[in-house]
Amino acid sequence: MAGSGEQARYWQYEELPGVDLLRARYVHKTFVRHTHEHFVIAGVAEGVEIFQHGSDKVYAGAGSLALVNPDTPHTGRAGVPEGWRYGAVYPSPQVVAEIAAETTTLRGTPGFVSPVLDDPYTVGLVHQVLRATDEGNALAADTLLRVAVTRLLRLNGGPLPSRQVRTAGARIAARARAVLEERMADPPSLERLATDLGTSPFALLRAFRAAYGMPPHTWLTDARVRRARRLLDAGTTPTEAAVAVGFTDQPHLNRHFTRIVGVPPGAYQRERGSGGRKNVQDAPGGLLVPSDTWQNRQSTRYGPQKEHPTPRGNARPEPSSATPSA
Repeated sequence: MAGSGEQARYWQYEELPGVDLLRARYVHKTFVRHTHEHFVIAGVAEGVEIFQHGSDKVYAGAGSLALVNPDTPHTGRAGVPEGWRYGAVYPSPQVVAEIAAETTTLRGTPGFVSPVLDDPYTVGLVHQVLRATDEGNALAADTLLRVAVTRLLRLNGGPLPSRQVRTAGARIAARARAVLEERMADPPSLERLATDLGTSPFALLRAFRAAYGMPPHTWLTDARVRRARRLLDAGTTPTEAAVAVGFTDQPHLNRHFTRIVGVPPGAYQRERGSGGRKNVQDAPGGLLVPSDTWQNRQSTRYGPQKEHPTPRGNARPEPSSATPSA
C-alpha cells in the first residue's frame, strides 16, 4: 500500500435505500468498541484489519470480508504497519431479510455465522457496488448488492439467536438501558442508576456488560453517536446535534463520531446533503477503488462458471453464472 495518508468517504446513494456506503484507507485509525444498526459487509482490498468481535480477536486480510451483525459490539484497527484499504456496504436488517426471503431457505432472522470470510470474489462485488454508485448506475448497484448479500448468506448465513430477556440481571440491564435512552443528555451516575433500580453498582455493571457487551458509559457514547447521526440526517447542525445528545460541544461530538463512524460529522452530513455524489473526504489522490489490475485478477480468477452447491464456512465455491461481472 503506497503512501501513508488516510482517506475515508461515508455516503448514501438514493437508489439504494436502507444501505450506507463506505470507502476508506486507514493506517493509524482505531475504532473504539461500538455497534451498528445495520449489517457490516466490509471487503478488504489491501492490508489487514484486526477487530475484537465479542470475546475473540479476528483478522481480515486482503481478499476477505469482515462481517458484523446489527447491534454486535466490535472494534477495528490496522493489523500491519501499512494499514488496510477496504470498501463496505451497510444494508439494513430489512434489506437483508428481504433478500434472504427471496433467495435463500434461511428461517428466522438472517445473519452471519462467522465474522470473517475468505472470499475474494465477493470482495470484488462489494467494490463494484461502490463503483456503480460513483457512476450513477442504479441498475448495476442494486443487482450487485443483491448478488453479494445472497452469496454471503449462502456461504456464511444462519438465523440470529433470539434476544429474550429471561434472567433478573438481563431485566435490570434492559431497564438501565431504557433510563439511559430517556436521559441521554443528562444521564445519572452509575451509583444513582443502580440505586434507582434496586441493585448495586457492580451488579449493574456486570449485568449490563453481559447483556450488551460493553459497560453503560461506553454504550451511552455509542447511543449518542447513533442519535446524532439521525439528527444530522434530518438537517440538524453538528453543533446543535452535539448538545441535543449530551456531548459538551461540537469538538466532543467530532472526536467520538470519528472514532465510531470513521469520518467527522460535518463531512458525514455534507455527503448526505450532496446525494452521495460529492467526494468530500477523499484526498486529491482520487477515489479509493480497486486498481484495474486487482479487478482484472478477480475477473480472471472468478469469471462466470457453472453453478455449484455453495458450502458453508470459509470454502471458496465457484460463483453462479447469474453473477454479473463488472
